[in-house]
Amino acid sequence: MCRWLAYSGTPLLLETILYRPAHSLIDQSLHSKLGVETTNGDGFGIGWYPEHPSDTPAILKEIGPAWNNRNLREIADHVRSPLFFAHIRASTGSAVQQTNCHPFRYGRWLFMHNGAIAGFHLFRRELVLLIDPELYPHVEGTTDSEVMFHLALTFGLEDDPPAAVARMAGVVEAAGRAHGVEFPLQMTLAISDGVRLWGFRYSSQGTSRSLFYSSRVDTLRNLHPDVAFLQEVSDETRLVVSEPLGDLPGAWNEVPESTYGIVQPGHDELLPFVPQAA
Repeated sequence: MCRWLAYSGTPLLLETILYRPAHSLIDQSLHSKLGVETTNGDGFGIGWYPEHPSDTPAILKEIGPAWNNRNLREIADHVRSPLFFAHIRASTGSAVQQTNCHPFRYGRWLFMHNGAIAGFHLFRRELVLLIDPELYPHVEGTTDSEVMFHLALTFGLEDDPPAAVARMAGVVEAAGRAHGVEFPLQMTLAISDGVRLWGFRYSSQGTSRSLFYSSRVDTLRNLHPDVAFLQEVSDETRLVVSEPLGDLPGAWNEVPESTYGIVQPGHDELLPFVPQAA
C-alpha cells in the first residue's frame, strides 16, 4: 500500500508540509504507523498547481525512495503552491517504474490512490476495455490505480467526480465478484481540478485504509494560539492525509468509513459514499 497527503489553502513552500512536520510524509516513507507496510520506498510523486491559473498542474515522479532524493529536497525549498499532492509508494505487485508512480494527471486533473483491486490480474482486461478509447492512449503504466482513474474519467469525472468514482467502484466490484473475488476494492483517493479537492474512503469489506482531515484553522488557533503555522495560513487551509503529520491535540479527524469529502472555497462537505452500477 502507500501513504499520501493533499494540501489546499494558503500558498506555501512544499518543504513546509513535506519535511517540517514531526511525522512528515518523508518520515512515513521509513516509519509509517498506520500503513500496511512500515516502509514505503517504491517511488514517489509530487503534483502541484501554480499560484496563477494554468492549463495543467506540474508533476515530479521518481522510482527511488523519497527519504534520500536530492532533487526532491532541492525543489521543496523553491516550489510554492496553494494545492499540493504528495504520494509515497509501496507496490502491491506492479513494477517499480516511473509511469506507475502517483499522482496521475489528465488535463487539469490530479488523482492518487492508496489501496488495491484484489485479484486485478483476473479481470484487468475487462476493466481496461471499458476505458473510453479516446482516453486509453493516456494510460502509461500498469497499475490498478491508473485504470481506476481512467475509468472514472470515462464515467464523467470532469463533470461530477463523486458520481464518476461511485460508478468506477461499482464496475470494479461487479467485475471482481464475477471472478469470485469477495472483496474486490480497497481505496482511499484524492482527486483535484486545481480548485476543489475530493477525498474518498471506501472498501468492499468495510475496513478501509486510514484517512484523516485537518480541523478548521480558526478552531485550532483558539486551541493553540502559540503555533506559528496556524497564524500564517488562511481559514480555508486544509490537509487530507493517510495518517496524521503530528500529534497536535484536536488537529486531526478520521474520515468515516464509506465517506467522501469536498474541500472547496466556502463550506467544506462530508457525505456518504456508495458504489453505483455503471
